[in-house]
Amino acid sequence: MSPLAHIAALPVRAYRLIFSPWVGFNCRYQPTCSAYALEALDKHGALKGSWLTLRRIGRCHPLGSSGYDPVPPRDDPPS
Repeated sequence: MSPLAHIAALPVRAYRLIFSPWVGFNCRYQPTCSAYALEALDKHGALKGSWLTLRRIGRCHPLGSSGYDPVPPRDDPPS
């Protein structure tokens, strides 16, 4: 994980440590949004990982879908 991605992951880690036990584990998706965020930041870096996380959180509403929603694979250009 890049240094900027580590910084971007701090709020997610704080949420998991402080707020997640209080609000319960009621995520509509598998993996949970916080696990998705950490994996997206690790795979895609700070900018694209943050964008993917914001899109995922935006889909998490009562009229949205649910189920298995993995982090998309990294698009590496061919060597």
